[in-house]
Amino acid sequence: MNIHAIIAIFHYEMARALRTALQSIISPVMSTSLYFVVFGAAIGSRIESVEGVSYGAFIVPGLIMLTVMTQGITNAAFGIYFPKFIGSIYEVLSAPVGVVEVVAGYVGAAATKSLIIGIIIMITATFFIDIQIAHPIAMALLLVTICFAFSLFGFIIGIWAQSFEQLQLVPLLIITPLVFLGGSFYSITMLPPFWQTVSLFNPVVYLISAFRWSFFGTADVAIGVSLAAIAAFTTVCIGIIWWIFKTGYRLKS
Repeated sequence: MNIHAIIAIFHYEMARALRTALQSIISPVMSTSLYFVVFGAAIGSRIESVEGVSYGAFIVPGLIMLTVMTQGITNAAFGIYFPKFIGSIYEVLSAPVGVVEVVAGYVGAAATKSLIIGIIIMITATFFIDIQIAHPIAMALLLVTICFAFSLFGFIIGIWAQSFEQLQLVPLLIITPLVFLGGSFYSITMLPPFWQTVSLFNPVVYLISAFRWSFFGTADVAIGVSLAAIAAFTTVCIGIIWWIFKTGYRLKS
């Protein structure tokens, strides 16, 4: 494995994030703070608790997931799409660098950026509400895993996309609605039985449920099922990336 190649790609992508810090870091933090004000204060004052947890605290895991998922996808997608757009991707493909190094560099940087934003948002949340984490180690591992998994997904989107508009298509029209409907602001047990069943077909439910379990020790879905869903999603993304580099899909044309 070419460690120097991974570090070079990683540093380049992280430097790009620093150059656009206002958009990459400050903007999502400000947006999430507004969610805390609107949902946590305005709506939370009318809801006593959800599953024994104050509503303001209950929405914290969902808000973190909403941000790290969208940021992981966006950062990874743009990171690989821009070299395609300007043609520098051919230099990477012709260099003595393997698939593992390319993916590790781009995906690692995107996951790191989304992880940093997730941590900042968690710290920001403490200014609004009191947060108690029941399983801190599990929470940290889940956060890292989800950042990595959705950065892999974003990497796939960046290769698939043929325009800047397509880069935003999946995060805005698919991921964000799935997160909002995946129990980020409510427990699916609050829904009628039919809609509870429908919600189980939303893959984001399992991620939010597992992450919320690490905070409060309760979950809408059994933690084992959620972990299996996360592992399956990550494995599928890795398989698709392997196929892309093997066939050259939208990389060599």
